[in-house]
Amino acid sequence: MTEMRAGLRQTWLLWPALLLLALFFIWPMLDVVRASVFDPDFTLEHFERFFTRSVYVTVLWRTVWVALEVSVLCTLIGYPAAWIISRQPRQRQFLLLFVLFTTMWMSVLIRSFAWVVVFGREGFVNGFLLALNLIGEPRQMLYTSSSVLVAMVQVLLPIQIVTCVGAMAEIDSGLVRAARVLGASPVMAFARVVVPLSMDGLLTAFSIVFMMAMGFFITPALLGGRADLLLANLIEQQVGQLKWGFAAALALVLLATTLLALVLGRGVQGLARLLSRRPA
Repeated sequence: MTEMRAGLRQTWLLWPALLLLALFFIWPMLDVVRASVFDPDFTLEHFERFFTRSVYVTVLWRTVWVALEVSVLCTLIGYPAAWIISRQPRQRQFLLLFVLFTTMWMSVLIRSFAWVVVFGREGFVNGFLLALNLIGEPRQMLYTSSSVLVAMVQVLLPIQIVTCVGAMAEIDSGLVRAARVLGASPVMAFARVVVPLSMDGLLTAFSIVFMMAMGFFITPALLGGRADLLLANLIEQQVGQLKWGFAAALALVLLATTLLALVLGRGVQGLARLLSRRPA
């Protein structure tokens, strides 16, 4: 009886969270589903339009590819940086993390505009290259895929680093020292000790960066050209033209694609773990 009462108390504690989830996630999602299939009567016209026109499918694949590129680059840069930060003394580690959090608190719009200044024809990069006589005239750097990629990595890199630092902080440094004593090189000790123990944190950071990159809108809109249109930008265009049904269908396609990619990623992770545990 006592256990039943304790269980009821815990259930009551969940109600506020469930209510917030229903109001701010489930109900809006149901409204998006309604708008995508009722216009005003039931129809699948919007989804048929998306999947039968190659231009929209191309935008979808471009969005997935850009999100993967950003996630991989953030991992390659952020993972070693996170390890270096996690091995610092407590006070220095706090200072470095504070700097990272400060960049995260800045608006994405402001950071994107900063890259407009950096990559402009009279911006810092062109001015620096001209001063070194490496180029004869300013180069076109804005409104290119490279500028979008660089800016997205800069915006999302702190999230990758902070998430990985949280996972690496739990690794006992004595394990790395023990590997070195047993003859492992620094690279081998890192690969055989640190990487397996921090793999969950790494994959979590990769997933977060991927999800956020899939829905990026401001940075591609400011720095990209016509060939850099992503699905979020396409949704904004449809909303601006008051095509609510098609915009809702695009939003559902974006959500479904992101969830499918994450499920496949987790499946690959589980398979890799299973194979690694099999006896040789």
